[in-house]
Amino acid sequence: MEIQTLSVPDISCDHCKVSIEGATSELSGVTDSVVDIPEKTVTITYETAQVGLDEIVSAIEDQGYEVAQ
Repeated sequence: MEIQTLSVPDISCDHCKVSIEGATSELSGVTDSVVDIPEKTVTITYETAQVGLDEIVSAIEDQGYEVAQ
């Protein structure tokens, strides 16, 4: 099990939260996804054997949000 916190500077509202949490939670292997609006972060808990960080980042970017590196 891996836990990563990603910086997503474009997070600004509840719509962002719902969109990102929904997209990442649909990925096989993601067990938890929490968006913190004030901090502009996404904390993802996932099984590395089932999903990679690149796939998670892609799911967020597919929703129109850039993940800061």
